[in-house]
Amino acid sequence: MSIYKFHLLAKPTGAICNLDCTYCFFLSKETLYPDSNFRMNDDVHEAYIKQLLQTHGQGEVTIAWQGGEPTLIGLDFYKRSLEFVAKYKKSGQTVVHSIQTNATRISDEWAAFFAENNFLVGVSIDGSKAMHDAYRTYKNGKGSFDRVIHGYNMLKKYNVDINILCTLHAENASFPLEIYHFFRDELNAHYMQFIPIVERNNDIEFPIAKLKKNAVKPLYKQQGSTVTARSVSASQYGQFLVTIFDEWIKRDVGTVFVQSFDVALASWLGMHSLCIFSPTCGNALALEHNGDLYACDHYVEPDYLIGNIMEKNMGELVNSPKQRQFGRNKYDTLPDYCHQCDVKFACYGGCPKDRFIQTPTGDDGLNYLCAGYKQFFTHIKQPMNLMAHLLRTGKAPSEIMNHDNNQ
Repeated sequence: MSIYKFHLLAKPTGAICNLDCTYCFFLSKETLYPDSNFRMNDDVHEAYIKQLLQTHGQGEVTIAWQGGEPTLIGLDFYKRSLEFVAKYKKSGQTVVHSIQTNATRISDEWAAFFAENNFLVGVSIDGSKAMHDAYRTYKNGKGSFDRVIHGYNMLKKYNVDINILCTLHAENASFPLEIYHFFRDELNAHYMQFIPIVERNNDIEFPIAKLKKNAVKPLYKQQGSTVTARSVSASQYGQFLVTIFDEWIKRDVGTVFVQSFDVALASWLGMHSLCIFSPTCGNALALEHNGDLYACDHYVEPDYLIGNIMEKNMGELVNSPKQRQFGRNKYDTLPDYCHQCDVKFACYGGCPKDRFIQTPTGDDGLNYLCAGYKQFFTHIKQPMNLMAHLLRTGKAPSEIMNHDNNQ
């Protein structure tokens, strides 16, 4: 049986987190496991590492940890992870370790461990203090910015590879250059991602938006035809990307790496490096603390549970008809409006979770962010064509900065 190349986000503490970020869709997922202690035990941990490595061949395999807040499980957990890797790694495999954290709990011990073992650490920061603290707060409502920056600086002290993960929402999306300059110039960041907050809403299914801190939240599902007031708008998102792209293309190509720009360049070269902009998906799954495997990190809900790795091998689950159909649905449900779009090759309708509005002709399945995507991909056509040409002729994309009028 052939195994599709896939990627997993494993959640050793489930949805448990020391923060209570207002827009976090995942905090409500703890309702799926009402009697759990939300700690991945050694049996599940070992099975995850063993099966992940066994179902991949030679080359790079990424072990990715997320939450909730994955540092809550303690450092010894990750030391055992290294032991399991040493036990099961195949000849010819290179294992890359990554973790996504809010950085509030990073100490010298954590940072030294990440540095020694070449972890790539994703740190969630939403911009400067006021922007970040608007939604990223502790359970008592206090902002987390100061502790996050302390943790970030600790990681920098030990020369850990850091990728900033910045969500874009109603409070920060109108300040693209302020955010970009803060990351580039004040935090000296070289890798960053900008993730749009699209929080679907309807009055019956999603009362989370009105709940106070520490309230018991109902399970968030990908349903609803409107969005909350804290969501980014399509035009905000498109203009944000356009604005920082215009800054980046003039001075930062090759020194600052923005995921949206790297992925777009890959599309111009005929490659699809990110699931949301690929024709199909289904190869980026989520593993819960008890071994439950879900179709996608954005679909951790009962209808999208494909099995448990303690009962059936991970490879069989990834390759199952249910999961393959989940991935094909991305293309099969793409509206004609998208098929006729001249930037379809770079977009392919975006993430299915955001495809809940209608096309101008009244068909279902258009991405809420469509207008923003179209603005961005149309705006970058000329420089992307030039950078793609540079790469095809063996030159560095950064040479575009030597060209006049690269826009």
